[in-house]
Amino acid sequence: MSDGDRILDAATLGDHADRLYRAAWALCGSRADAEDLVQETFARVLAKPRRVRAQDDLGYLLQALRNTFLTFRRAAARRIVPVDAPDGFEPVDLSRARQPEGALEVHEVFTHIAGLTDGFRDALVAVDVVGLSYAEAAELLGVKEATITSRVYRARLQVARGMERVDPGVMLGEG
Repeated sequence: MSDGDRILDAATLGDHADRLYRAAWALCGSRADAEDLVQETFARVLAKPRRVRAQDDLGYLLQALRNTFLTFRRAAARRIVPVDAPDGFEPVDLSRARQPEGALEVHEVFTHIAGLTDGFRDALVAVDVVGLSYAEAAELLGVKEATITSRVYRARLQVARGMERVDPGVMLGEG
């Protein structure tokens, strides 16, 4: 171990669960898949002692989450595709039952984020969903800070354009 390295403290993993869940939701585009992804990431991290730099638990966990996501995607590409639920079917989220319009909008935003190409999605998730600085995101993703800046800008434009195409009347079942 080098001077700044330490063993990841399993007791503090829960402190990062909310941010990891938001990042996973943006990667997957599905709440259920995001929950599974975070759970699998924690299981893999806890399976054996992990070394992290200084206080960089979140950076390590985000990288582990992204690697787990990519592993899931590669495995899913080799599996038979299950039949999707009928169009318009969305299970009720009781926590959002009092604010259905907000829940629909959040669902749409995360769906558009999940549809971005890898570089744009990863940059947007790191900066806007998880809340990392541009410098932290650049370090985590192994690119220059200017690259993160341009990717986040372009990703935001793509999401905004995608949201403009959504007809609110159709989303609420009025159209």
